[in-house]
Amino acid sequence: MSSLFSGRKQPPSDSSSFPPALPQETARQPVGFETILGAGATLKGDLRSQGNVRLDGTFEGTLEIDGNVLVGEAAKITADINAKNVSIAGAVRGDVSGKKVQLLRTARVWGDITASAISTEEGAFIDGKITMIAHEAAQGLDLTAVPLPAHEVPATTPAADAAAPDGTDAEDAAS
Repeated sequence: MSSLFSGRKQPPSDSSSFPPALPQETARQPVGFETILGAGATLKGDLRSQGNVRLDGTFEGTLEIDGNVLVGEAAKITADINAKNVSIAGAVRGDVSGKKVQLLRTARVWGDITASAISTEEGAFIDGKITMIAHEAAQGLDLTAVPLPAHEVPATTPAADAAAPDGTDAEDAAS
């Protein structure tokens, strides 16, 4: 048999043999998105996934995701979202929880957010309560030693503490 480009003959090869199999890789978190709901798609139900999920369409139900969730700018989600990390650029009606929650400038959320880290870009809209949960920086912190903000400290007015010229309290003098 001659080589296609060299004109030299090469020894015959056994065409039935295959190259040795590569060792299988161990399972790891997928790169990119394992599940994508396209912009023109509508889905109702419960979605559970161990991989990353991108939502660009309309979804109604619940999302239980072990990986990351990206809610695209055109997405309309009516669901509670529970995922490792959540980035929102579209509209979400429901509670959002994750280790990290990121609200991009076009995000609109009607629901409560629970996370150990949250970031918001200017322009993001939130109608709900934000709760920060166990963060490494708060471990071992004695909250009783932290002073209250000035607006939460009971204030006494100097007039109430001062005595009237005749020796009676200012409150008694005013009545």
